[in-house]
Amino acid sequence: MNQDLSKLDRRGYLKLMGAAGLAASGVAAQAQSAWPNKPIRWIVPFAPGGTSSIVARSIAAELTKQIGANFVIDNKGGGGGVPAMQELMRAPADGYTIVMSHIGLMAVNPLIYPDAGYDVNKDFVPVTLLNRIPSLFCVHKDVPVTDLKSFVAYAKSKPGQLNYASAGNASAGHLAVEALKLKTGIFMTHIPYRGTGPALTDFLAGRVDFFSAGTPALLPHIKSGAVRCLGVGSPKRLARLPDVPPVAEFYPGFETEQWYGIHARAGTPQAIITRLQQECAKAMKAPDVMAKHDAESATPGGGTPKEYGDFVAKEQARWKEVVIKAGIKPG
Repeated sequence: MNQDLSKLDRRGYLKLMGAAGLAASGVAAQAQSAWPNKPIRWIVPFAPGGTSSIVARSIAAELTKQIGANFVIDNKGGGGGVPAMQELMRAPADGYTIVMSHIGLMAVNPLIYPDAGYDVNKDFVPVTLLNRIPSLFCVHKDVPVTDLKSFVAYAKSKPGQLNYASAGNASAGHLAVEALKLKTGIFMTHIPYRGTGPALTDFLAGRVDFFSAGTPALLPHIKSGAVRCLGVGSPKRLARLPDVPPVAEFYPGFETEQWYGIHARAGTPQAIITRLQQECAKAMKAPDVMAKHDAESATPGGGTPKEYGDFVAKEQARWKEVVIKAGIKPG
């Protein structure tokens, strides 16, 4: 475009600018349609070894096969997930950096970290809900109880003497146990870790008495007898744990689960958001992913960004009461 603009009349100028605009939009569209042409960084806000990492790695493997670009898992634990979200804030809004979003990041952190430097509802956009996983409530095998009723009685006889581990402040496990404490009236000391993996290590070693996490992390240890599952957070019994009653059988209305999804930076081109959501929906139907969900009694997601956004909004309203009543503060 090297014409002398001073010699153009108004109609010629507008025609020239319109052509330039079309060219620019064509270049942008071509760049978006080429996504992805390099590895995609998937930030997981916990240390390796926990439910979030297990979920991310299984789905990332399928997405890598489908799309042809590597999904690289980047575990960034600690700080209640705030550093992970800040990391995403520093990345370009180009679809090459995404975050594993969950109950703590999206529903609790806005309440307990008001000065985190971002707004989860304005600075990030939902892509899709990946899955929903029942919460399990377990004791170490050496704790002298056999079921939830006897555990509640035992805990009430030792107020503050029992402790429980979590994957970190405002993690799904932290919220689940606090909800259980409110429902049962027991008191235990919270010991936060930098992820499910480190918490599970100490739990299996008997250094903590009680632990709540999702099925992927705990099922193998329940089956081995290292820990004893007292209740599940789902409203019905799980096929993989048919002898373990829901907490709701003892405390009607109680329900808690973990959930995981994907968020991206606000400003990420809609075409990329749509493509990623569609690829995730396709991955949910892959035989390996379906088998894993079945083995873990998980409910697969894959819905639209709007559906995930609506789900997050409901979870934000739901957990606000627990956060306030339990007095959950930054760790």
